[in-house]
Amino acid sequence: MSGLPDDFEAFWHRTVAEAFAAPLDYHRNPQDERMRESHVVEKLEFRGINGETLYGWIAHPHGARRLPGFVWIPPYGRESKLPDDYGTREGFTSLSFNFFGESAFHQEKYVPSRGYFAQGAELPETWVFRQMFQNSVIASRVLQAQIEADEDRIGVMGMSQGAGITLWNAAWNPIVGAACADMPFLGKVPSTLVGHVYRYPLKELTDFMAELPMGEARILNTVSYFDTATHAAFSKVPTHVSLGLKDPACKPDSVRAIFEALPEPKELSVLDWGHDWHPEMISQNAAWLREHLK
Repeated sequence: MSGLPDDFEAFWHRTVAEAFAAPLDYHRNPQDERMRESHVVEKLEFRGINGETLYGWIAHPHGARRLPGFVWIPPYGRESKLPDDYGTREGFTSLSFNFFGESAFHQEKYVPSRGYFAQGAELPETWVFRQMFQNSVIASRVLQAQIEADEDRIGVMGMSQGAGITLWNAAWNPIVGAACADMPFLGKVPSTLVGHVYRYPLKELTDFMAELPMGEARILNTVSYFDTATHAAFSKVPTHVSLGLKDPACKPDSVRAIFEALPEPKELSVLDWGHDWHPEMISQNAAWLREHLK
């Protein structure tokens, strides 16, 4: 595969092995408010890859035992995904968490000053997205350990950043049996970075690249390990992808490149939509997971 780092597969096998070697340490706590009629929602905390405490939630239908489940990975930002219609599905146990140690239901509007795109980007080993991926793998291990989830029927879903990390899991995380990636990020990213980037949060990275000695070469080396279209070619599970024709952030050509790289079985949903939630994501993703997590 042209442009692929020589140690690409070794890098990711090592990355996921570290996530599986991390101690599995989690606690569940009752949630005072009744957040959904259809699901019991409980607070969750677990130990992350570097020993940090991460906070999230688990949602399951009343009386659930060994149902199919999925990890819901949040979009870019420091906000938590709430257990709403997108974060839960009828007949499923789901789990989501905050990557940055904020509370399970933390809400925060994105501003560039709170961004993290450039954090540790000098090297692929230190880029923040490697640690985030590892914590998503640990989250799948936590979900697998819950009595409400069937350990052999675990999926992963997300939008934008969450969709990209979903596809990395589809490639490297053996727990995952199916994936749904809505408007995935970081597709064809090396060619994007050498063009004119005007939109945050990706502009956080080009701003940093301009200030870093030999910045372009160093950042392009880092992102060559994380391009979602490259990961897609290594996917091992059935995957549903959505694409927004009016999406200015995860552009249609980038998402198509990701989808085309995926092996079968796969399905593409084309939406006349921008970079935002769409109601079809709820029903289509649930149907895909029901079909493929049997």
